[in-house]
Amino acid sequence: MSNDPLPLVRPYALTGGRTKPKRDYPLEALVKTDVDPEQGGFRSPEESAIAELCTESRSVAEVAALIKLPLGVVRVLISDLADRGVVQVHTLTNDDADSRPDAALLERVLSGLRNL
Repeated sequence: MSNDPLPLVRPYALTGGRTKPKRDYPLEALVKTDVDPEQGGFRSPEESAIAELCTESRSVAEVAALIKLPLGVVRVLISDLADRGVVQVHTLTNDDADSRPDAALLERVLSGLRNL
């Protein structure tokens, strides 16, 4: 059993009780902040943390691991931020000329998953 204190706010409370994002992004989708994170206007410290982390592109899985929140919660928060134009989320499609993900990206996703 971990000695870490329990979070003051349950993860589902961060999303207003929502468990499904409007857009369900894959683990390897890259998230990049599209605005200056210093501008503020975030609805929670978690949204601010995501915007700060994603000043350089990070996978959804990596974001979840780094801010130590469940993947489902992070997907909802990222979806909300994308809807407000704070972040852009880039996914590969089968129509891409070379749809194989970059090896460095896969390593980062794997590392993020291990940290969950």
